[in-house]
Amino acid sequence: PGAMSQALAKEIPQEQSEGGSRRSGWGLLVTAGVGGALLALYAVATPFVTPALRKVCLPFVPATAAQIQNVLKMLENRSGSLVDIGSGDGRIVIAAAKKGFQAVGYELNPWLVWYSRYRAWRDGVHQNTKFYISDLWKVSFSHYRNVVVFGVPQMMPQLEKKLEEELECNARIIACRFPFPCWIPDHTTGEGIDTVWAYDLKHSRGCETKSVENTPETES
Repeated sequence: PGAMSQALAKEIPQEQSEGGSRRSGWGLLVTAGVGGALLALYAVATPFVTPALRKVCLPFVPATAAQIQNVLKMLENRSGSLVDIGSGDGRIVIAAAKKGFQAVGYELNPWLVWYSRYRAWRDGVHQNTKFYISDLWKVSFSHYRNVVVFGVPQMMPQLEKKLEEELECNARIIACRFPFPCWIPDHTTGEGIDTVWAYDLKHSRGCETKSVENTPETES
């Protein structure tokens, strides 16, 4: 019996050791798999949440269905060219194109621009849309009659000044989520984060309407 007990004692640790090694191996595989998945997710998701503007930290936050409908409401009876400043994944541009606008989006994040182009192609409006990789502070918006802005409070004063200097009197600016600090809106719709403010420059300037044509910037 003593010899048998010693033999069993030698075998059991060996079996436990082998089982532990197997479990350890599986643990390493699982850890590696999870780590790889997280790395891949980070690589895909990071471009969609990185700042869209250099001067102001503006993360990508998709427009809600209510915001899109409110923007379209503010575009009723409007025509001409349209630009979405910080166009994200292209939702506003695509929705406007479906309503007959020649719609353009400017977005600093190249991943979002490429995704927007794919969405426009998928929805059959790629001929009426254009997306440009550009910093909004380096673009002139003087050729657009309709401007949509999804901004943050820190950028609104400077953007207000830029648009007032560049746009023609017949332009309408539609602000989403946050209003402009000095302008008085001509129209407002929606509630909470879905609120949309529309500003007609001809009212604030008291000037005559001029017709302009759209000549987009050179694509990056």
